Amino acid sequence: SVLPSPAPPGLPDRFRMFRSCEWEVLERSLNILQASDFYWGPLSVGEAHAKLQREPVGTYLVRDSSQGNCLFSLSVRMPTGPVSLRISFQEGYFRLKNWFSDCVVQLLELVVAGTRNNPLHFDEMGGPPLV
Repeated sequence: SVLPSPAPPGLPDRFRMFRSCEWEVLERSLNILQASDFYWGPLSVGEAHAKLQREPVGTYLVRDSSQGNCLFSLSVRMPTGPVSLRISFQEGYFRLKNWFSDCVVQLLELVVAGTRNNPLHFDEMGGPPLV
């Protein structure tokens, strides 16, 4: 097992230590995400939900997670109002429900494509689906 390395210069301090191969995945994904128009950085859940409240159902944004064990959160405008899901990062892959990818943007593309045939439910009780 390789000792995790500290955050490379230029990456936010909030990122925990990762193995070097994970840093490469994280840094590449973060660069792509920062070039997108839906990444808002350190936005609180309340601020994200306030922004989405005025938007059409299905509008989403990605923000830094306020949870110490997650890097990013996906906030989405649902029919009942905005909700947020944590995007986890484990063993070099970003994960959201049953989808995973080594890039956050590719993960979101998988989720968007996947929900066309299989709606995404944000709670275990089945709540309103998002297509």
